[in-house]
Amino acid sequence: MRNYKRVLIKLSGEALMGDKTFGIDHQSVEGYATQISELVHEGIQPGIVVGGGNIFRGLEGVGSGYDRVKGDQMGMLATVINSLALQSALERTGVHARVYTAIRMEPFAEYYVKEQAVESLQQGYVNIVAAGTGNPYFTTDSAAALRALEMNAEVLLKGTRVDGVYSEDPEKNPDAVKYDTITYNEAIEKRLNVMDMTAFALCRDNNLPIVVFNINTPGQMKKAMREDHVGTLVQ
Repeated sequence: MRNYKRVLIKLSGEALMGDKTFGIDHQSVEGYATQISELVHEGIQPGIVVGGGNIFRGLEGVGSGYDRVKGDQMGMLATVINSLALQSALERTGVHARVYTAIRMEPFAEYYVKEQAVESLQQGYVNIVAAGTGNPYFTTDSAAALRALEMNAEVLLKGTRVDGVYSEDPEKNPDAVKYDTITYNEAIEKRLNVMDMTAFALCRDNNLPIVVFNINTPGQMKKAMREDHVGTLVQ
């Protein structure tokens, strides 16, 4: 039985898009906020890192002729928009949330400082950390692994559209095999693209477990923290 107290939850920007082709689906954001608030009411201390792919993805910008650094910076700004939307939704559930950014962006959000972020968790706030690592060439998966380690999280919860890690993309191959558990090295060697290789390596080198689960199934976030059979455990 899993029993985590402090967690870092990674949400993709696409998750906030719902059934739309672009932007933010407010019903989806409200649903994720409700799941996160359930954790808070049970005494769990969640940090959140949100991607920006529903608004702008740096690598896609490169394909359209943007400079890679500028493209990644635009992607960082997209994560701030998503983080503010999630903060607003969380506060509507009665949960206090703070948005931190890896680059200075007052008064929209507070500049991320590890000690302040840890104190904020201890005070009962949900920490939403935006703008990735603040550097180009690093994904929000890598940012999630980094912030999880800095905030002393016990696990990194990676929310996806499927219920774990598979040998292949199950949305493309219905015969793909699901792993209940897998090692970091296996995930890296098999190039399982549920997270980028830098994030896997950072978690491996610091012994931070990852639980991959279906974020779109109501209640799965809490179950992924408590029930061994939910999702895939990478350790």
